[in-house]
Amino acid sequence: MPAFIHHIATETPDFIYSNEFTRERMKGWVSEPRAKRLIEMIYERTGIETRYSACDDFLKEDGELFRTLPDGTMNSPTTGQRNALYAKAARALAVKLAHKTLAECPQFVKSDITHLVFASCTGFANPGPDYHIIRELGLNENVERYTVGFMGCYAAFPALRMAAQFCEANPQAVVLVMCLELCSLHLQVTDKPESIVANALFADGAAAAIVSAREPARDRPFYRLHGFQSALVPSSEAHMAWDIGDHGFNMVLSAYVPELIGSNIREMIGGILDKRGLALADIDEWAVHPGGRAILEQIEEQLALPATALDMARSVLRDYGNMSSPTVMFVLKGFLEEAETERAMTCAIAFGPGLTVETAVLERCGAVISTAPKAEVAGLKHAVI
Repeated sequence: MPAFIHHIATETPDFIYSNEFTRERMKGWVSEPRAKRLIEMIYERTGIETRYSACDDFLKEDGELFRTLPDGTMNSPTTGQRNALYAKAARALAVKLAHKTLAECPQFVKSDITHLVFASCTGFANPGPDYHIIRELGLNENVERYTVGFMGCYAAFPALRMAAQFCEANPQAVVLVMCLELCSLHLQVTDKPESIVANALFADGAAAAIVSAREPARDRPFYRLHGFQSALVPSSEAHMAWDIGDHGFNMVLSAYVPELIGSNIREMIGGILDKRGLALADIDEWAVHPGGRAILEQIEEQLALPATALDMARSVLRDYGNMSSPTVMFVLKGFLEEAETERAMTCAIAFGPGLTVETAVLERCGAVISTAPKAEVAGLKHAVI
């Protein structure tokens, strides 16, 4: 029995920053001319225009977490201080998104939810956001809760795969899947290129999906899940890693990551599709995690995709940055919102530490809604700084 993604909802924190503003803020926190030049160069090449953050400290000198010291540098909060803000902000964002997801999908009510899968790698709290979703939404207290922790940018796929397996095993299961990341809380100001790249790319956001084996409503587009597969890029473990330091979580992001992905992606994706009786030419829509502009360029080139194939991924990168695990769900949601055909085979791809490649083959079905008014950009509550 197949499982379906009936709806995807997204949400962002309150504070939105332009790329130019964050670039200048970062330049102000370093003193070395070389570091300033690196920041200028890297931020110019990201393909990002705006990003969201749960933290408003970038607007002031005496922020709750990040403060400017008398010598002009930024203080370095402890991991505990950062995590305390994660616990507070993640709870509020998760509950808000859960309310929104159910409100936007009238086929389901809160009493239908049987499972909750929560994915995050940017903080820890117990009881965590999953607990507060159940309490504050008034879900059944016997909802089964699962946390997919510390997997990075590809975590949406293990979370969705788990949900699909629940639904395939129990046709009555209705799973709320949520990915939530507050990457900006782990800002570290150094002159190391990999740290500058991480600061320039990562942002905050959340996405949720309702998954079940119920027959979907035909008046709105949905995804039928055909399968998932994992792969590891050879000799790449040291090039992308994510560990816990004393002053936040430390990201290792080598400049070679785009090339490593590019040199392996065609063989990997070809083999994955072949197992499902598909070829590259059978894929109508490519929902690629926009880990960065260079990664998208490598995938486009190596898979010989049409010039517009990654427009959705690029628009998410432009408007939101790399939000880690929710990002690919923003891309999938975009295809649902701009559906121009009643059916499309979709290949979704995300990358993370390891270097790990996670994929999903989905079939977008249902009503064409491209003539509907475009949804308001989530989280645009303040003027862009």
